[in-house]
Amino acid sequence: MIGYVTVGTNDLPRALAFYEKLLSSIGATRIFESEQGVAWSNGPMSPGLGVMKPFNEQPATFGNGTMVALVMESKAQVDEFYKTAISLGAADDGAPGQRSDTFYAAYFRDFDGNKLAAFYMT
Repeated sequence: MIGYVTVGTNDLPRALAFYEKLLSSIGATRIFESEQGVAWSNGPMSPGLGVMKPFNEQPATFGNGTMVALVMESKAQVDEFYKTAISLGAADDGAPGQRSDTFYAAYFRDFDGNKLAAFYMT
């Protein structure tokens, strides 16, 4: 159902460096580039994730209660993705772990405070 999601940034070069390394770790490649930002995806029928300067030229802010959750193929991939994010400077917002019988997840925030999750469902 979701085609793509964007998060805002106030430092596009820094955000691009972060997301390029993070998303390439799960095989995502650039599908869109402009002066406003960049988006990545794992394929033409897969959802995309973009990082953008706000179109209205106002400061980017994160949404309280807003989160982008990225599906992983295994618990090990959740762990590795989270580890990569933290090594790139993301802030921990919930270490990898079992959240319910069938839901394993990790949470972190990027430099602009945007909350992301990596999860695996059994």
